[in-house]
Amino acid sequence: MSTLAYDGLAMVGRQLRRVRNSPGLAILTQVMPINMLLFFGYVFGSALAMPGREYRSFLMPGLLVSTAAGGLMTGMFQAAADSHRGVMDRFRTMPVSRAAVPLGQAVADLVVTATGTVPLLLVGLAVGWRVEGSAPRAVGAVGLLLLFRFACTSIGIFLGLLTRSEDAAGQLGASTFVLPLLSNAYIPTDGLPGWLRTVAEWNPISAVTTALRDLFGNAPVPGDAAWPVAHPIAGSLVWCAVLIAVFLPLAVRRYTYGGR
Repeated sequence: MSTLAYDGLAMVGRQLRRVRNSPGLAILTQVMPINMLLFFGYVFGSALAMPGREYRSFLMPGLLVSTAAGGLMTGMFQAAADSHRGVMDRFRTMPVSRAAVPLGQAVADLVVTATGTVPLLLVGLAVGWRVEGSAPRAVGAVGLLLLFRFACTSIGIFLGLLTRSEDAAGQLGASTFVLPLLSNAYIPTDGLPGWLRTVAEWNPISAVTTALRDLFGNAPVPGDAAWPVAHPIAGSLVWCAVLIAVFLPLAVRRYTYGGR
């Protein structure tokens, strides 16, 4: 087994033990999306020109993507906490592959996310959401969702290593809550003002959300939208590839050189 794979698995195990030792945080991470599904599904659904069940079917993919985008905040806070407490400095003194530390954190987060998505999907089915597409397309939707989570976590790890402060990471992470609001995750963008609609449709969350709606068979692809939304699967893959190609190497480089 290569050094990167061996060290990476060790780092994945460390991160999973971290989650196991903080069950309250893990439970909160799972409960929040469910609460948002119930709140938005029944409160916003009554205010929009969609029947309740139709809106919940529209909302469910957006909520899944919004939860995946939360990897930005999770990755940022965990990396900043390890940097602030000197854990990263200790790792750098050990014969550990430099790429294994940020990569192990991202992969462990992916495992936790895949597990935590199951209760949300079950609640979605309970409130009326259905997978209307074929099984292979549904599997593709889940794969795309996890790929987007990995991309967001890569960004978060880099920013956490950059800030090296739990307080700064907490403040910056909290501000990412606005990102799903500037997308089509919760509402259609066709009623937004021109400039705001452009911003929302070029938001990566909008492309991935539209791709999931298409793959799950929950809503048609809008033909008059910006390119990433009009071609959501291709747009999502391009966004994920760009974000990973940029931020994962930056995270590895930042970890390697520390504060220098």
